[in-house]
Amino acid sequence: MSTPDYVPGHGLLKDRTAVVTAAAGAGIGGATARRLLEEGARIVIGDAHARRLKETEEALAAEFGADRVTSLPCDVTDEEQVQALFARAEHTHGRLDIVVNNAGLGGTAALVDMTDEQWSRVLDVTLNGTFRCTRAALRAFQASGSGGVIVNNASVIGWRAQTGQAHYAAAKAGVMALTRCAALEAAEFGVRVNAVAPSLAMHPHLVKVTSEELLAELTAREAFGRYAEPWEVANVIVFLASAYSSYMTGETVSVSSQHA
Repeated sequence: MSTPDYVPGHGLLKDRTAVVTAAAGAGIGGATARRLLEEGARIVIGDAHARRLKETEEALAAEFGADRVTSLPCDVTDEEQVQALFARAEHTHGRLDIVVNNAGLGGTAALVDMTDEQWSRVLDVTLNGTFRCTRAALRAFQASGSGGVIVNNASVIGWRAQTGQAHYAAAKAGVMALTRCAALEAAEFGVRVNAVAPSLAMHPHLVKVTSEELLAELTAREAFGRYAEPWEVANVIVFLASAYSSYMTGETVSVSSQHA
């Protein structure tokens, strides 16, 4: 099945301020940053790769206006950098409405061969990083008293098993559990916390480094017989960030047919 047409923006997030982590480049984070802008939001984007982040900021600012795009390098394993990213959002725009926790790290290793360092690194970026940013967001939202939305990037692998992915699966399952618990705690001050769970989302650079055989095998498992474009995942993130999902919290929404 061919990729559907790109959906134009409808102003769903007009005048909102959003923070997006791991937003440099052509993946889900970059696609989400663009979609938020197309829906009328102002964005503050972070990424551990400073050069790519600056390039992303400059490209988006040229298209959407420098007053709507701000960036700050942020490694989500560093609490000081996380604090600085959220402080930048409030200092620049005077408010915070949406947080998209996209940062994550994968890898492949059999459990019997996996080192403590491999395990800890994936968990620290993917799960602990989401925890640090969620905590910072909830503190900001609670202090403002004006509500807010958090959308975490999980994965279908948090539901199902896959060889060589014990660390990543454990981290993403943890993101799902964190989402549910945070949602209950945040509800009393009007904040919603949800997650998306993509399966196979690819961009041109990723396709180039993936063998044809593996790509064919992976896409054959998908109901539509193709991989998702990053913007298709970003569309669901926009939905969860918008008022259209006002009664949803604690949910993980599969962006795939492989939810179990």
